[in-house]
Amino acid sequence: MEKAKRWYQLSVEQIFEALESGSAGLSSSESQARVGIYGYNELKFKTRSALIRFLLQFHSSLIYVLLTAALVTAILDMWMDTAVILAVVFANTIMGFIQEGKAEASVEALERMMTPECTVLRDGEKKVIPARELVPGDVVLLEEGARVPADLRLFYAKTMSADEATLTGESVPVRKNTEPISKPDISPADQRCMAFSGTFITRGSGQGIVVGTGEHSEIGRIAKLMKATRKITTPLMRKMADFTRLLVIAILSIAALNFILAVFFGFSLPYSFLTSVSLAVAAIPEGLPAILTITLAFGVTTMARRNALIKRLPAAETLGCTTVICTDKTGTLTKNQMTVSRIYCGRKEYMVSGVGYEPSGEFIFGNRAINPEQEGKELTETLKAGYLCNNATLVENKGDGGYGIVGDPTEGALVVSASKAGITTHLHRLDEIPFAAEQQYMATLHEGADENVIYVKGSPERVLRMCQNKLVNGNIEPLRSEEILAEADEMAGEALRVLSMAYKLVPKDKKVLNSEDLEGLTFLGLQGMMDPPREEVKEAVQKCKRAGIRVVMITGDHAQTAKAIARQLGIGGGEDTVLTGEELSRMSDAELYEVVDTVPVYARVAPEHKFRITKQLQSRGHIIAVTGDGVNDAPALKAADIGIAMGITGTEVSKEAADMIITDDNFASIVSAVEEGRHVFENIRKVILYTLPTNGGQTLLILGAILLAPFISLFALRLPIEPVQILWINLVDAVALALPIIKEPKEKGLLERPPRNPKEQITDSPFFKKVGLVSLVMALAGFLVYYYYGMPVISGSVVDEELLKELLKPAQTAAFTTVMLVHICYLFTARSITESAFRFSPFSNKWVLIGIAITLGLQLTIIYAPRFIGVNPFRTAPIPAEWWILMILVSLPAFFIIEFEKFLTKR
Repeated sequence: MEKAKRWYQLSVEQIFEALESGSAGLSSSESQARVGIYGYNELKFKTRSALIRFLLQFHSSLIYVLLTAALVTAILDMWMDTAVILAVVFANTIMGFIQEGKAEASVEALERMMTPECTVLRDGEKKVIPARELVPGDVVLLEEGARVPADLRLFYAKTMSADEATLTGESVPVRKNTEPISKPDISPADQRCMAFSGTFITRGSGQGIVVGTGEHSEIGRIAKLMKATRKITTPLMRKMADFTRLLVIAILSIAALNFILAVFFGFSLPYSFLTSVSLAVAAIPEGLPAILTITLAFGVTTMARRNALIKRLPAAETLGCTTVICTDKTGTLTKNQMTVSRIYCGRKEYMVSGVGYEPSGEFIFGNRAINPEQEGKELTETLKAGYLCNNATLVENKGDGGYGIVGDPTEGALVVSASKAGITTHLHRLDEIPFAAEQQYMATLHEGADENVIYVKGSPERVLRMCQNKLVNGNIEPLRSEEILAEADEMAGEALRVLSMAYKLVPKDKKVLNSEDLEGLTFLGLQGMMDPPREEVKEAVQKCKRAGIRVVMITGDHAQTAKAIARQLGIGGGEDTVLTGEELSRMSDAELYEVVDTVPVYARVAPEHKFRITKQLQSRGHIIAVTGDGVNDAPALKAADIGIAMGITGTEVSKEAADMIITDDNFASIVSAVEEGRHVFENIRKVILYTLPTNGGQTLLILGAILLAPFISLFALRLPIEPVQILWINLVDAVALALPIIKEPKEKGLLERPPRNPKEQITDSPFFKKVGLVSLVMALAGFLVYYYYGMPVISGSVVDEELLKELLKPAQTAAFTTVMLVHICYLFTARSITESAFRFSPFSNKWVLIGIAITLGLQLTIIYAPRFIGVNPFRTAPIPAEWWILMILVSLPAFFIIEFEKFLTKR
């Protein structure tokens, strides 16, 4: 444990001694703070330039092969082929560059989190200095609303509270004191005598000694974690890299084999090389990188409509194979709006419906809704006490029509509960005793009609000590504290934050409130509140279970609160295992590895704990999605397979470190994004399964022609299909036929399946079987048509080779068109990998029909238009109308054979 983490254990005198002696391990030069956490020299971290990001788009084996093919075709003066290949490469590059957007900017966001100036005491005088000039030993003065400039050990705190949500995840402001803490290894959330850099003072004032600046502060340690964390490669990128390597090896091997066979059969070296290049061009799926980018981009657009903004394209698919979601509690599983749910008064217990700050809900006694005004006086007085002894205000947000709180969230909950009962009238406040941690209560004096009234709220134990009797059914009765404390303990056992209310009538001339006036109070009631779970999250957690995804809660809140929320939401399947940050600090990585698969809830965690949990789950082979909204979450977000930041409450640091941003801060939106992620992967498989037979069939067609050329002169004169025609098929096929597949509606039961095995490849044995079948059908169809219409030409009286080649153009065009028709027939069954095409309507995806119409229109244009325009870049010739009958008939098996294969597979 570093010495800088133990300041909370030292007394103020010991801190000064340590700083003076230098035993703190911090020299003045080492501890110079900077305006931004990454502004200081030790953590300089430059963002990647746009040029580097653009060049990285070319980092793909498939792109390298395409660029090589473009170079070779240019050397051979095949300029049309070169232009098409380069157009595909640059289109893919530009799409990826635009979609991924700017690179990680966590450094700049952390800089913006820091305080530029602060007030210090130096030489007995107050001075305002830049925060970067702070050194250990400086005394910093803190006021309400100030941002803490460095890690401070407090030696003076006057009713001081700090908002540490961005650092610890604590849902409410933390009360600060000056007492040292003897416990070792406690998380920042429990270090009440410390104020941490980047947090806010919400109430009171204080003074503290600087004990940590720059990388020696808590936020600096987070920055170091982020600097040391390398963003991992997504499962899709790993799979596509493996698939591309396999594809490149196969293409180069087949091209080399073709060259060797051509030379062996006596063809000239230039011809052998040209046919091998044609073969490579036929085998390369030029449009596949672009289609994959567009598929991911389309998934990103769809997710955005469901409140999930994807920053990195591959992350859209990563969600689909997620096996564990590590989620925050506050604001993600819960509303981050404290809500009163139970009231105890007059020996009765009332439930209060409605969650959040919306002032609408019912008061329920037994099983029926009641009107508070028709109940005993103690209920309305309990609500009124909470409303008047209060400094928070309920405000309506003009933008979205919702409600918010100005002030303390706990006080806000009391305002809302009173508003639900129609209590909105203010009594003039004459005086106030503000809340202080040491007194544990707040009291206010109000002007009444005949008498003035004192209202008090605070901890049950403290308020009851000031009470003499209680109000029951409108009557004053003797007080029995044991009964009330038992009820308070029961509420606390259910993770409710409990406040007690009391009042006292005083003479009209009483204008000033003193602590001596708070004796002989009348107890009114208890109000129990909590940050309630979002109503839709419970169903979302159940969906995760059905989808085989484990949900783990990691929070900075207390263990009891975390356990109660987990129980309500069904996280952990009834397990009550909770691991605290203190326990995690004592565990080695090996010990954590042994239990990480069984613990559903982690509470009071520090930033490094969340990071360690993420890494150990990954060591277990899981694909991890981690949610977060604070600076403390950034290292874990960056280390996760997919980091998910909150759009509303999230800090800029967390948003920049994440791969995805949930715009409504709702866990249910994450589950919706998981479903979309699975849909994206299914579409990627469909696109690949449709695209590969295109290249496989053309490869077999070229390779078969080379092998048959020594025996059938038809194939020696002219190949069944030209390289430029192959490129045309690949390009049109990718744009007009493959792209419509990504618009296929989601298949049923995507969230009923278990997650894919992260090690599972995109392609498998059944996958290649299907590719082989379609490729074979496509090649045989092309061979048959070319042979059928080409043999009569060479069997005639023409002997001039050049003339024969020209006369064979219609047969070649027929074979070229037949290959395209096979693609169209296959498209109808490729819309689903497992389901028969007869089980869904051909009109359910209009884009498929539009794509087919465009393809046929373009094919007819390049066949019949050249005779009118005088330009024929694709080397086609018009074909007689009657030939189309045979061409269509030989194309249909591509549909029926795959349909039969699906039937046999299901059987």
